[in-house]
Amino acid sequence: MSTEGAGAPDGAITCALADDHPAVLAAVSAYLEQEGIAVLATARTGDELLETLRQQRPTVALLDLRMPGMATGELISKATMVAPTTAFIVYTGYATPGALAEALDAGARGVIAKDAPLPDLVRAIHHVAGGGRYIDAVFSGAAQGTDVSLTARERDVLRLLADGLSNEEAAKRLYISPETVRTHLQKSMAKLNARTRVEAVATALRRSLIS
Repeated sequence: MSTEGAGAPDGAITCALADDHPAVLAAVSAYLEQEGIAVLATARTGDELLETLRQQRPTVALLDLRMPGMATGELISKATMVAPTTAFIVYTGYATPGALAEALDAGARGVIAKDAPLPDLVRAIHHVAGGGRYIDAVFSGAAQGTDVSLTARERDVLRLLADGLSNEEAAKRLYISPETVRTHLQKSMAKLNARTRVEAVATALRRSLIS
């Protein structure tokens, strides 16, 4: 574990980085600092990240999908207990629907590919730090246009699913039946050309149809 600095200016976005490749840590840390994001510490294992979070309370933690010694779901679950105010972004070289689902199921608020331009990474950090979600376009497999029109109820359903609720939980929240939730979801998936609910949520988030 490496501590990058003692603190950050008031109001600055702070970040902890976790990756088992030193070159990635060095390059990303240097770029984020250059862009005004204070890197409080870096870690090369899941255990080091947890120790970092115990000592610091960064705004955002950026972590690799495959950290040594700990599965992503377990790591984010433990990290959330240690630092409940920190938002997690998965930074991965596995640009697949499976990687996206794994990251979202684990509780990540952002997912971005390692081959994305670094300005996109900064944009993701700012978006997540502001309370939003960020899904790299490479995971949605969809065009960048925003010409899709979702109904208000379809957006409501996708927002709740994005927050991790099941169809049944979303139905209770919206005072409608689970079957109606499924109908809205199926219509959304057709409009977004998505094959799964995860892909529908990812596409809607990326196109700013929901937030």
